[in-house]
Amino acid sequence: MPTYEYECNKCGLRFERRQPMTDRPLTECPECRGEVRRLISGGVGFLIKGSGRRPVEHRAGSCSLEQSGKPCCGRDERCGKPPCGGAK
Repeated sequence: MPTYEYECNKCGLRFERRQPMTDRPLTECPECRGEVRRLISGGVGFLIKGSGRRPVEHRAGSCSLEQSGKPCCGRDERCGKPPCGGAK
């Protein structure tokens, strides 16, 4: 949910509100009840944390084929030995 910044035209109060993108902009100052306008900000973009890859769980007798559709060794069929050790 994005955070929007507002400024009151009457008292000059600047404040932020988290609102769904589908909500209409606020029109009234929470302090003086004056008219507010939504400010345009540069935003912060977004941050991706982690490597972007899901960890593969290696359980006894399991192969990554069941989780990802590809065995960890690159073979075309189930390898049966977790982890495969990279053999191709």
